[in-house]
Amino acid sequence: MPYPLEGLPQQVTIYEVGPRDGLQNESAVVPVEVKTEFIDRLADAGHKVIEATSFVHPKWVPQLADADELMSGLRRRPGVRYPVLVPNPRGLDRALALDVDEIAIFASATETFAAKNLNRSLESQFEMFEPVVARALDHGVRVRAYVSMCFGDPWEGPTPIPQVVAVGERLLGLGCYELSLGDTIGVGTPGHVTALIRAFRSPERLAVHFHDTYGQALGNTLAALTAGVTTVDASTGGIGGCPYAESATGNLATEDLVWMLRGLGIDTGLDLGKLVATSTWLAGLLGRPSPSRVVQALSKG
Repeated sequence: MPYPLEGLPQQVTIYEVGPRDGLQNESAVVPVEVKTEFIDRLADAGHKVIEATSFVHPKWVPQLADADELMSGLRRRPGVRYPVLVPNPRGLDRALALDVDEIAIFASATETFAAKNLNRSLESQFEMFEPVVARALDHGVRVRAYVSMCFGDPWEGPTPIPQVVAVGERLLGLGCYELSLGDTIGVGTPGHVTALIRAFRSPERLAVHFHDTYGQALGNTLAALTAGVTTVDASTGGIGGCPYAESATGNLATEDLVWMLRGLGIDTGLDLGKLVATSTWLAGLLGRPSPSRVVQALSKG
């Protein structure tokens, strides 16, 4: 029986990142047939947005080197969005050639991570994003933006809120329809989350992307929902992290998020049983148990 709280939305969109952000951080390369089945299972569980892969150079993320093959063979269901991550103009070329209709770009809120992840400065990263976004929009392709290290950076420490807002507002100004605020190393806490979201002009255009390094992901999500956010990134089974930040652990597990939202009476449109079955199946293929607490509890009966 649900027990709603005042001030929360009636419905939340879960932006599923398992096939991309989850699998890119696995040590083993998952066969494209498994990835395709994973995505199809997620759609069958009710997901309406599934980030499928990334058109990054295989040298940097070999786990997603099969992006073209995956997107060519993927059975795209009506009513389901399959965005892909695009790091640069070459990645956009590949996406457009495969009739992708939604992409995501990824920026940094800190100088050091911009250098390590993008080989750019905090300022010059926009020189790469501007033509990508403009060209995508010209082709009728929707663009989402991620910002990493929004709460803290392993090299620089806490990230100043005005710095995050400056980067984020600039990305929204380029024409991105949504901005996902990433707690890449999982150091955020609910008060910090609330303060950051309130510093933006349009919280309805924000999403949140929490890693559970310190066990704060669900608490941070609740704070974000209270502050007006209605889109939450999550990874089925809690798989993933960040290959460029060793202290980043797994993403917020979709099943854990659905369990909390269901208890609050918030609709997600997702079948929890099918998600648990999918994570159990995937964990067997990866050779390790799912880190999701809900998967662990329900898979044991």
